[in-house]
Amino acid sequence: MYEKIVAPTTGSKITFKDGLPIVPNDPIVPFIRGDGTGVDLWPASQKVMDAAVEQAYGGDRKINWFKIYVGDEACDVYGTYQYLPQDSLDAIKEYGVAIKGPLTTPIGGGIRSLNVALRQIFDLYACVRPCKYYDGTPSLHKTPELLDIIIYRENTEDIYLGIEWAKDSEIGKKLIEYLNNELIPATPEHGKKQIRLDSGIGIKPISKTGSQRLVRRAIT
Repeated sequence: MYEKIVAPTTGSKITFKDGLPIVPNDPIVPFIRGDGTGVDLWPASQKVMDAAVEQAYGGDRKINWFKIYVGDEACDVYGTYQYLPQDSLDAIKEYGVAIKGPLTTPIGGGIRSLNVALRQIFDLYACVRPCKYYDGTPSLHKTPELLDIIIYRENTEDIYLGIEWAKDSEIGKKLIEYLNNELIPATPEHGKKQIRLDSGIGIKPISKTGSQRLVRRAIT
């Protein structure tokens, strides 16, 4: 099934029903070590997670880790510029989950950001950030114990969509001319604004559909 990765021989897949995970006692979880600090962070993180599961479930549950490759390590295994191999994408699709460390910015074009590429391939539209105070943590706030919130950020639209053209590019210049000569003059609230001809230009679409599904995610 895979070219250069081998799934664990023990463990079970996480399944999903109505969008919610059904987690067995021995889930198989693909992991991406990551680049840079990931080389040091991942082994420590894995030990912490294994110890937490052991402590919480008294040995009744166990994560079966499945190593897959993205980033510099993928290039070492699959070849030059193979930052995002199909093996790894197939494994994430097969097992429904994955955890990753920090990833490098690819060199040589094609993929600007591996993080954004993964978000768009799997439509990971919600960046979910729990923020909670833990006793004993130093804080400048008067009542830090009241902090217990979850922040949701749209993860795939706006600048993450990456629709951009460099300055002096043929399409970029055509778009600037069209905006300056047609669209901006036809929009009274923009007045006499003009885009400099030597500008790089990007489009940051924010859809009603994307906004509403993020809100639904946050309140359900």
